[in-house]
Order: sequence, then structure tokens, then C-alpha cells
Amino acid sequence: MVWGTFGICHIVTLLLGAGIIVGLYFLLRNKSTKVKTIVLGILSFSGIAAIIFNLVAWGSPIEYLPFHLCSLNALALPVAVFTRNKVLNNLLLLWSVGAFCALVVNFAQADFKIFSFTFAFYFFPHVLELGIPILMFLLKLTKKELKYVFSTVGITFSVYTVVHFINVAINAYTQKNGILDSAGNIIKVNYMYSIEPANPLLDLFYKIIPHSYWYMYLSVIVIAVFLFFVYLDNIISLIKKAKKKI
Repeated sequence: MVWGTFGICHIVTLLLGAGIIVGLYFLLRNKSTKVKTIVLGILSFSGIAAIIFNLVAWGSPIEYLPFHLCSLNALALPVAVFTRNKVLNNLLLLWSVGAFCALVVNFAQADFKIFSFTFAFYFFPHVLELGIPILMFLLKLTKKELKYVFSTVGITFSVYTVVHFINVAINAYTQKNGILDSAGNIIKVNYMYSIEPANPLLDLFYKIIPHSYWYMYLSVIVIAVFLFFVYLDNIISLIKKAKKKI
């Protein structure tokens, strides 16, 4: 049985993922801060396990380095949970969107068999990379504050810029040395999709700005809309305080 895209299996797994997140909330909501942190902290290492699996399983580690947004989320998640750092946790609220997209827009993984290690190491880490950043706030382990929007956007695009130069350097190296993938083609990495688009939304961005790296800055519009709704309660509270002062 293969996973598929928007078929019965895919939809059922999405519901299962949502159920896991909701289940963790109800399981932990009345527990102590220590128990919440330990449980979420242990689960947060699933993403790192997936990174290691991908580096080994596919026989092409250059193509599976942890430079996609979900992998960066996975690396940062244990630190965010155990330190409860507000800057990092607010940042991962945005980065968790990458995990959501990876689960829903799963075209490249649609042929994964449901009861395989490849599926397990893809599905469950992404569910937790989506759920844990949200649970950190729902379980009151950290605090959502409007002032961290600026650090969230700044860090995200700074990381994106660094990753783009990593892409350029790796591709120059593989081209120069003739390093091939399993299909016999010269390896070309596209971490964080800075080189070229990989889905319909990014295709649209690329049509507007047909240049590597720069086209992704149109995602600021999407990010702004997402963060507006995430911090809407904070914005309303800020407006109310401003009115009282007037």
C-alpha cells in the first residue's frame, strides 16, 4: 500500500497526524512543566533521527544534508524545548509551516509504502516538527509575543541566504568534480528551494521574479499573512492598550 497524494491513505494519515498532536495536548495538559518538557524533548529528537536515516539510507549524503527548512527545524527543536527560549520557539512557529507543507504537498514521497521505514522516518518526524512548536505554546511552556516577529523574519531570511550560498558552493563542487546521483546525473542541490521552485506557489513567485534566490522574497507576503493571524490576539491587545493611553 503506497501513501499517494490526496487519496484515502494520504487523507487518513493527515488525520492521524492531527490526532497525534491533539492527543499529546490532552495527555500533557495537566502534567507538570517538567513532565511536559521531558516528553516533548524526547519526541523532538525524532527529526534528528530522520536526518541520520536519510544521510545513510539513500546513498547520496550530499543530497540529504540538513539544510531544508524541516531539517533546520528538526535541529533546532530539542534546543527550543529544553531551553524554552522565546526567540527560538516563536521562530519555530513559522518554520513548522514547512513540516505542514511537507505532509500535505507530498508529491515526491507519494510512492512511499505506508508500512516502510522510509515512510515512518518521513511522516512521524514531520508531524512532530509541526506539532511540538504549537504545543509549546498551548501547554504554556513558552510565550507568544509580537516583538519576536522581527527576529523570526530576520533569522529566517538570514538562514535562507546562507543556505543559498551553500547550494551554490555544492553545485559548483559537484559540477567541477563530476559527482553523479543514482540516475547518472550530476548532483544539483536545491536546499530551501533557493535555486529554483518546487511547487505551484513557488512557480508563481518565479514567474514574477525569474531569478534564483531573489524570487523567494515574495514569500514575505505569505509569511506576513501567516504571522498576522498567528499574532492577531497580540495585535488586538496592543491596540487596546494604545487606545487606553489615548
